[in-house]
Amino acid sequence: MTVTEPTPAPTPNLSGAMPGTAPALREARVPADGMYEGRRVLRRLPEGWEERPYELLDVAPRGRLIGAEIRGVDLARPLTAALREELNRALLEWKVLFFRGADITAEQQRDFALNWGELETNPLLARGSAEDVVRFDKGGSATPTYENVWHADVTFRERPALGAVLQLREVPPYGGDTMWADMAAAYDNLPEDVKERIDGARAVHDFIPGFARFYGPEQLAPHQDRFPPVTHPVVRTHPETGRRMLFVNTSFTTHIVGMDRAESDRLLSFLVRQAHVPEYQVRFQWQAGDVAFWDNRATQHYAVDDYAPHRRVAERVAIAGDRPY
Repeated sequence: MTVTEPTPAPTPNLSGAMPGTAPALREARVPADGMYEGRRVLRRLPEGWEERPYELLDVAPRGRLIGAEIRGVDLARPLTAALREELNRALLEWKVLFFRGADITAEQQRDFALNWGELETNPLLARGSAEDVVRFDKGGSATPTYENVWHADVTFRERPALGAVLQLREVPPYGGDTMWADMAAAYDNLPEDVKERIDGARAVHDFIPGFARFYGPEQLAPHQDRFPPVTHPVVRTHPETGRRMLFVNTSFTTHIVGMDRAESDRLLSFLVRQAHVPEYQVRFQWQAGDVAFWDNRATQHYAVDDYAPHRRVAERVAIAGDRPY
């Protein structure tokens, strides 16, 4: 007589599924248009860019993607053509350059910036200690800061600034760092369907939103005719490197041309959040006399407002740029 043992019942696996069946997950989702984890493309240089050694200066990277300290350059002295070329190449490759302990006068700061073109000033900002220099005196009883938001400078102009040279004259005992984000990396990592949506799109930029939170109509109205709204590409091309970069920001971009308000607001909200990704950023802790020189075409920046009631004093020179395309 043959005895047949009973077949044991299948045992579910840890996911709850029976062997041989696909595991099932409960329905769950995060809000649409979120920022998701995962490896990001961190491409510092344009494709095909020839990286060459520097002969007249030393470059000490501050991050994988953006930001480098420049050593061996005296900003108080006039630049030779060869040194200017190397500094410009470093600017294109690292997007923001730091010079520790430069401690230059406002006139020397202005002369250094003139190596990159004509200068511009913003009539809504206080004048500094020399012509074409503006002053940021913050903390204590000063006007609340309007720089602690991710932005590029003066995109409300037809020709937004090429770059800026900033020196800290007085630093608080703690806080007051500045952060920069690489907007070419921000573009590189956009989903393909978003890139398709914004290819060829244009957006309106206006000075009023960025300043109306701190200044009244009586201060802003006199400048409306001088600074009418302008349109720029949502994705601009860098005129020297050819890289494509996101060119919308929280301070001045009001809407995307041709979209209804709800659609434009949703898309802009997603695009401006790209600057918030830490992998695209560098953060600089200032000491008095330090200088930063950044490419305003390729970056956005954020002045961290965490030092009140202490004082933070900076002076900036802005270099006029070209019309974005």
